[in-house]
Amino acid sequence: MNRRNYQKELDQVIVGLEEQQKVPRLLLHSCCAPCSSYVLEYLSQYFAITIFFYNPNIYPPEEYGRRVMEQERLVADMNFLHPVKVEQGAYEPQEFYRIVKGLEKEPEGGERCFKCYELRLQEAAKIAQAERFDYFTTTLSISPLKNADKLNEIGEKLAKEYRVSYLSSDFKKRNGYKRSVELSKEYGLYRQDYCGCIFSQRDAE
Repeated sequence: MNRRNYQKELDQVIVGLEEQQKVPRLLLHSCCAPCSSYVLEYLSQYFAITIFFYNPNIYPPEEYGRRVMEQERLVADMNFLHPVKVEQGAYEPQEFYRIVKGLEKEPEGGERCFKCYELRLQEAAKIAQAERFDYFTTTLSISPLKNADKLNEIGEKLAKEYRVSYLSSDFKKRNGYKRSVELSKEYGLYRQDYCGCIFSQRDAE
């Protein structure tokens, strides 16, 4: 079975966009500033981007606040060809705990994470539909620890459900992750040592 090459699929979308006059609007779900850095550098050449910071999994609240501030600071400090702004979703940790109930002991990268992917992407799809974005996607695939196949599967399912196009991606390709590390150093970004939830913090410790 041949695995899909999500980067090539994204390349094809971008080629199509370059033939149009209009700059499309992209709702980009972001988990944190470091992961968004390369994605913004790359995609802002082709899209007007609204970063959607919706991460109810993040624990504790102080960590959430720190990541929001770093995201806003990065956008303020970077230069972009097309406009980039930040929209913050509600901080709803109870929603995260509700959807992962019974999966607390699952290993990192398993079913609990897939539920978390879907929670965040579903909220992004709702906003993208309501605010009439041309596309939505997430920065999550830049991490070597995140399952790009699963992320794209969820994104495409939600695209059909909410009738808004999902931008398939695997941002770790073409040294995307490496570039995000370089940009994090360049902008002095806080790079957390765990994904975000209390369970990933537990596993990291």
